Amino acid sequence: MTQTATRFLYLARHGEASPDESELTDRGRRQAVLLGERLRSAPLSVCHHGPLPRAEQTARLVCAQLDDVPRCVSDLAGDYIPYLPQRPELPSESADGMLGRLAQFPAAEREHGPGLARQALARFAGPVAGDEPRHELLVTHNFLIGWLVRAALDAPEWRWMGLQHANAALTVIRYTPGRPASVVFYNDMGHLPAELRWTGFPPDVHP
Repeated sequence: MTQTATRFLYLARHGEASPDESELTDRGRRQAVLLGERLRSAPLSVCHHGPLPRAEQTARLVCAQLDDVPRCVSDLAGDYIPYLPQRPELPSESADGMLGRLAQFPAAEREHGPGLARQALARFAGPVAGDEPRHELLVTHNFLIGWLVRAALDAPEWRWMGLQHANAALTVIRYTPGRPASVVFYNDMGHLPAELRWTGFPPDVHP
């Protein structure tokens, strides 16, 4: 029997991006640097990140604050629709709005996303082989973070929708052998000053 050990998965959404999403804004770059400083004491073995510029640039700035943590680009850490619900799965009062929103995304994202999401769970979630705990950072996008948190909580598959993650905020999930996954903390912005929090959120939900 293969021995397994605990995985600590650190999830971070990319920093604030420009309107065309081709790069980080000045605020987004500051967010990424502060996230890296927050993670200096974490025993990270690797930083996985998505291929899009806003994720790649965030990961590069984060890792510049760390000591010799390698960066690995992965399509599984990209921006895609992780699951397409059917109407009977959804709350009746919000089903039309939720399905209408999903229909606005490109067909390729809706068709290929669920397969990538299943692979992402297999790749990034669960205990790791060996006898030493592993700490891994995943710099990605809001949808995938919602999908992984949903899975950790054993919530219905459609429930990735409605989980909102701030730019450069931090979530940690612990996967211990023989135990349910544990969300250690979620959407933590403690490393960001007030003026850099809540990017990506409408003003009416700011505290």
